[in-house]
This record gives sequence, structure tokens and C-alpha cells, in this order.
Amino acid sequence: MEIGISTFVEATPDYQTGKTISHAERIREIVEEIKLADEVGLDVYGVGEHHRPDFAASSPEMILAAAAPLTKQIRLTSAVTVLSSADPVRIFQNFATLDGLSNGRAEMMVGRGSFTESFPLFGLDLKYYHELFEENLELLMEIQKNNKAVYWRGGHRPAIDGLGVYPNPVQRKLPITVGTGGNPESTIRAAKLGLPVVYAIIGGQPEHFAPLVDLYKRTASRAGHDVSQFPVASHSHGFVAKTTEEAVEKFFIPTKYVMNVLGKERGWPPYTRASYDAARSFEGALYVGDPETVAKKIIHLRQVVGITRFYMHLPLGTMPHEDVMCAIRLLGEEVAPRVKEAVKRWESQGGV
Repeated sequence: MEIGISTFVEATPDYQTGKTISHAERIREIVEEIKLADEVGLDVYGVGEHHRPDFAASSPEMILAAAAPLTKQIRLTSAVTVLSSADPVRIFQNFATLDGLSNGRAEMMVGRGSFTESFPLFGLDLKYYHELFEENLELLMEIQKNNKAVYWRGGHRPAIDGLGVYPNPVQRKLPITVGTGGNPESTIRAAKLGLPVVYAIIGGQPEHFAPLVDLYKRTASRAGHDVSQFPVASHSHGFVAKTTEEAVEKFFIPTKYVMNVLGKERGWPPYTRASYDAARSFEGALYVGDPETVAKKIIHLRQVVGITRFYMHLPLGTMPHEDVMCAIRLLGEEVAPRVKEAVKRWESQGGV
């Protein structure tokens, strides 16, 4: 069982001052947060790619590369790389470079992305949204298989006829995982390809993802893959403080701000305190509270859904850097040990 953090490097207005942190300052804070996450023993840190003013990470690999020499054990991944609008050759080169800087700790989490700003930015037609992802994933996996001599032909870029893609990564097979919001077709595709999957569980009841995880494992097994080697991960919003009351109050306003901004864009109903309280209940998808409360929810997620890696998306919106650092420390020093010990004990008693 692995515990980690994901972030989109939010740069939204501070709800107390109204000021917006600069992208440069927020990026520097993230490097400090990754360094602390490594020091407190967390397993993985993911940075998501976006191309809009409220998120500062258009190039996750650059941020992770800055943190690589400052860390020792933590795995470093995108969360996600928007593969539909990216060049798979360049993506592999960037993450192979990160793999070298981190001495074998790089991963690529790829997906379509939930925003589409990158398409007009890079001169791509949105009507090829799905087609580009599938083709680019095929090419990326071909490079992963043998980066020294790539043979590939597709419909949206020139063919590659025996060329090498360098540098060579430290890991024999640079890991690729697929991020999805819970689409059954995406689940089936990842399973057939033998790729680990990450589910964004940011609403509703997490236990409803159990059938998808079961579908993933059954499909992968039928395709001839050893499902015991496939980690299944989840990504959910959350925040940890010394007391549940403190966590709840500190996390509500920035969460409400972000959810209402996105809700206005996507036609969601207003985010209210009632919505928040329902989401942070034991059955909900918001992991907010003191270390014991958060640990119990993650343990429950492991037992009923079957995930083996948990990403806490932290922070959601703009929060004081010192509060985020405190949450990271609590997640690594108090939540993760509770979860890992409980899961180990549960598995020894026959849990799967």
C-alpha cells in the first residue's frame, strides 16, 4: 500500500487577502513540498499538467526535475500528462531525463485531461480528442518497449523508421500509468494494454468504483496479464490537520472557491457547506480530518475498492504554505503508518 500526494500547483486568489500568488512563487513552494514529502516517507508525488492561469504547472517534468536531486526515495510522476496534445517522443525524453536525475524514480501518468486549453494552444483540432490519445499512447508504449530502435506509423504525425529516442532511462521499462475519471472504456483499454490505472475519485461514494476495479482486473487477466503486478491507484481531494475541526474549517473555503469556479464553467450546482459535509463523511470522497479520521477512510477505500496506491490531492485551491507543509508531515508521519499497518494486518488475515 502506497500513500502519496498529487497537485495541480494551484494559483488561485487567497480567500483571506484576495491576492493571487505568482506562478514562480507557487512553483518554488511545490519543490519544498516535494522535498518534505520525501523526508516524511511518502511514496509518490504527482504534478498535473494544465495550461490556464489558475494552475502554474504547464510542464510537470520541469518541476519534478527540480525536486529530483533534493529527494532520495519518493517516486516522481505527472498527474497527468495530457497525452492527447503532447508529442510522445518528447514526453519520453523528458521523463527519461527525470529518471536519470532521480536515479530511477520517474513515472508517466497519462490521460486525456479534464481541460482542453492545450488543444488550441498547440494547434490541434478537438475533433481528434480521442483519436490522438489512442495513437499517442500507442507510440509512447512502442518507445517504452525499445527506445533504441523505434518503428511506428500512425495517422497524425510522420512515421518513425528505426530511430532511437534518448536519453536511455535508468529503469529498464519507464513506467506508464493511465489516469481516468472512471470511464469503463478507459478501464478496459488500460487493462488490455497491461497498464496500471489511476481513478480520480472526487465525488460521490468511492465504493462505487469497486465494480470498475473488478472489471479492470478481470479484463487484464483475460488479456494474459498478471494482475498481481498491477497497482490500482486513486486520487482524491483531502487535507490533514491535528484536529478534525481545524482541518474541516481550513479546507472548506478554498475548496468551495475552486469547486464553484469549475462548477460555473461546467454547469454544476453551487458548492455548499452541506455538499462539503456530505463529501467528508465516512462514505464520501473527501479525505479531510485528523490523522486517525483520514487513515480510517483510506483503509476503508483499500478494503472495499481494492486500491493499492492513494494520492491525496493537496491543496485544493490556495492555502497557506505552512498549512500545506503541516498536512504533508501529518500524512507521512501519522496517516501513512496507520494505513500500512492496518492493511498489512488485514491482508495477513485473508483480505485481498
